[in-house]
Amino acid sequence: MTCKDGRVRTEDVLAAVATGLWRWDNASGTVSLDGEAARLLGLPAEPVVLPEVAVRSRFHPVDWNEINGIVNLAVAEGTLAEARLRIMDVDGRVMRTVRSRSKPLERWSADGSLDYELIGTIQEIAEPQPGTTAVHTPITGDWRRSREAFLLDAGRALAEARSTAEVLRVAASLSMPGFNPDGLAVFGVAGDRLSVIGHHGHDAGDEGPFTDMTLDTDYPAAEVVRTGRAIYLPTPDDYKRRFPATWPLAQRFDRVSWAFLPLIVAGRTMGAWMAAFKQPASFSPDERSVLTTVARMLAQALQRAGVAESERELTTGLQRSMMPQLGPEIPGMRIAARYVPTGGGLQVGGDWYDMIPLPSGRFALVIGDVQGHDVRAAGLMGQLRIAVRAYASEGHRPDAVLSRASRFLAGLCAPEGAGAEDDSDARSPRFATCLYVECDPKTGTLEVARAGHPDPAVRMADGTVLMRPTAGGLPLGIVPDTDYPTTRFTLEPGETLMLCTDGLIETGGHDLDTGWARLRAVLEGGTREAGTHDAGAHDAGAHDAGAHDAGDLEALADLLVQAVHGPSSHHTTGPLADRREDDIAVVLLCREGGGCGCGTPVAHPARPARRTMLTVAQAEPERIAGARRQVRELLHDWADEEQLDAVVLMVSEMVTNVLVHTDGDALLVAEAVGELGERRLRVEVADSSDELPHKRHPGEMASSGRGVLLMEMLADAWGVDPRGEGKSIWFELYEQSKQPDA
Repeated sequence: MTCKDGRVRTEDVLAAVATGLWRWDNASGTVSLDGEAARLLGLPAEPVVLPEVAVRSRFHPVDWNEINGIVNLAVAEGTLAEARLRIMDVDGRVMRTVRSRSKPLERWSADGSLDYELIGTIQEIAEPQPGTTAVHTPITGDWRRSREAFLLDAGRALAEARSTAEVLRVAASLSMPGFNPDGLAVFGVAGDRLSVIGHHGHDAGDEGPFTDMTLDTDYPAAEVVRTGRAIYLPTPDDYKRRFPATWPLAQRFDRVSWAFLPLIVAGRTMGAWMAAFKQPASFSPDERSVLTTVARMLAQALQRAGVAESERELTTGLQRSMMPQLGPEIPGMRIAARYVPTGGGLQVGGDWYDMIPLPSGRFALVIGDVQGHDVRAAGLMGQLRIAVRAYASEGHRPDAVLSRASRFLAGLCAPEGAGAEDDSDARSPRFATCLYVECDPKTGTLEVARAGHPDPAVRMADGTVLMRPTAGGLPLGIVPDTDYPTTRFTLEPGETLMLCTDGLIETGGHDLDTGWARLRAVLEGGTREAGTHDAGAHDAGAHDAGAHDAGDLEALADLLVQAVHGPSSHHTTGPLADRREDDIAVVLLCREGGGCGCGTPVAHPARPARRTMLTVAQAEPERIAGARRQVRELLHDWADEEQLDAVVLMVSEMVTNVLVHTDGDALLVAEAVGELGERRLRVEVADSSDELPHKRHPGEMASSGRGVLLMEMLADAWGVDPRGEGKSIWFELYEQSKQPDA
């Protein structure tokens, strides 16, 4: 055991205490063993160089996985790798247990990659006998399973955290197996200074001395950020010895052990994590492994949360600038609106509304729907909205505004040469529906131009709701040069105009007809409960003034959205918005007066007249069907169905006669006055011809000539009133009227 000069050989001393030497070259994949190390591994007791796989086969598979993680941790921290290993014989039985202590040395390989070499010892250790306590408890399966379960739960919870605050809450709630920190702090880096991102287990204001600390300060977190290596301080003496300058700052928290770990993402140290303990912690390799793994997951979670928050801040700002807005109040008018996006993370979609002051002193209401519910739809919506506002502000009429907007959208979506095929989705054609209403607040006159959009509806002063048929053209962007005829009518005092996108009508499996019936019930106040509207129900009591909380437009707008999706706010986002089938936009415009509640309601208001007006042009004979439907909706609660059929028949005959026998358009005006069950209906059809109707005697097979005969038979009164230019043919009918005795 001694040399000739009397010196003791190190290998002989190690062999005497059953300790062998090994050198593990990770780059070459070879392991060098001395004689004692070879013996401990169950090989002949002589020095040998073996392939890595031959040595690995001697370790218990579970222990090999354990030491692999410990070595990686030691490489990252620059510390010793300590582990217990079970040695297996060729039959798979455990021969002995050894302790390995190695120092990883980093080096650059020939191919330029960073590798390492382990140099250390292995020593046989005796397992504790039953009834005795081992100084170091070997790794057990139960502890390993609990640690793995903890790391899985921690990783899942941190992965689901969507903000920095949520990440910090998750970190504070982690319950580590066998040891739990009761004080946590996360430090960030801003330039050359530390900042406290968040903390747990401390009082408010405790972070003050540690905020805005320079990185060259003698403080553990600062050194961790500078070096990228973890610092473990098992005792207060360790803290005082290594960091005497900042020990007084930590002393007042009454902690006895500290771990400071770097938060590293993609090779960059973005901060540090402190875990402090009131109970002593030895920071064994297993404990350090757990802390290091949590620190890595925490760093990644904070990085994801920071990126997500930056993106949310950017997108929220952009989306907020694109949110529909109403302008200033208009004398004599009240406006309410709601916007509900589809969801999917976006707070804005393809639908929009706008109110635009015009140079003439009037204002325009615009509502539209760009095809799609994605980011591109939202982008096109923003561009189209700006374009419409610009055209309107220049003073163009409604038809000219929509014509220009159609050309603008067609130009945006048109392919541009060779690059178009490479980005087919970005340049694919899209269209948009739009309804543009120019309003004179003094007279209530509305001029409407419509591009493939649902017609507006009017809620009259007594609560009756009519769909207002309007002339229209193709949706915007389909054909660049499209004409959009305008329709003019008057919003009477006490009446409310509703504009909406198809998302309000067709959601929930409804088509245009059934969806409109659902909304009509809400507008007329027939049913308050969302989702239970009877399409054919009409509550007469709902026609009283104040049926909608004194005509409050805001409450009515909420009721409309609630009928489709449940309770809503002005701009609905979050989980409720994520369940939307389609974007929703709705605008309500009420002309004050008439006892509808937009103004000051009177104590006992008289039932207001129910009135509608419609123009049927020579070039649009198909609108005769719209006139019949308009009259039916006006008299939907008429007591006698046979009388209602007679009215529709006479209206059809009168309007048709104007189109057939004159060269002008027909202007239909229908008005019902009086109490329910005792009303008087007056219908007038005016034209510009001076030729008066005369009674004819059509034969059995004649196709015309029965109009006057029908009015004589069906109307309670009728007549012809000549005018300065043209004439007006009218008839009257009395609800439940009694014919005079012959």
